[in-house]
Amino acid sequence: MDRQIEPLGLAAIDVLAPGEGEHILDIGCGCGQTSLSLAARVSPRGSVVGVDISKPMLEVARRRPRPAPDLPVAFRQLDAQSGDLGHGIFDAAFSRFGVMFFSNPVAAFANIRTSLKAGGRIAFVCWRPLSENLWMQAPLEAALPFIPTAAQPDPTAPGPFAFADASRVRSMLTNAGFDTVTINPFDARIGGPDVEQTLKLTLRVGPLGAALREHPELADKITGPVSLTESESRG
Repeated sequence: MDRQIEPLGLAAIDVLAPGEGEHILDIGCGCGQTSLSLAARVSPRGSVVGVDISKPMLEVARRRPRPAPDLPVAFRQLDAQSGDLGHGIFDAAFSRFGVMFFSNPVAAFANIRTSLKAGGRIAFVCWRPLSENLWMQAPLEAALPFIPTAAQPDPTAPGPFAFADASRVRSMLTNAGFDTVTINPFDARIGGPDVEQTLKLTLRVGPLGAALREHPELADKITGPVSLTESESRG
């Protein structure tokens, strides 16, 4: 997954433009790839704190090789929606696909804003609609003849596409107290590892992954000879 979405995270980091000496909060840091990238930009005087609710992923993040032994990054198991992030500590906050799972996004962003210094900023990347993300839409469409018809999910429920509506995102951030909100569509071609690993990833993430978690007995019917290339993603 890191290989698949790394270009999207790096593009969002460029928008955030972290500077040397800044202190950055990485929300939903997962296995730590983005935290290490951010730390490389703010070192040596700055620092990064990566937070996530997943203990196993944080254990991977702490074991992950660092480009420099003294890279200023730490990891905490914490829910960014309700946990104590501190008050006026960070110059900026960042997230790569880690903010769409809040049960109360306005409360979560308000909590994050409290942790920022005056004039602090936030940048994150999230998915646009499924119909604009071929790398998840195409596998789902190929599998539809083999999986039961499911009720249409609530588009605002926590999940990968909860922030697909740009106007909703703008409203949430404004209601959380952020003054200036800029939303830019970003298109990029992304690719993963080899075909076998890409197929395994496809069966675990997005709407198809969710369907197979409910019906694991159908996996053998869906898999078969494939030919995969880079697919376009839109965040």
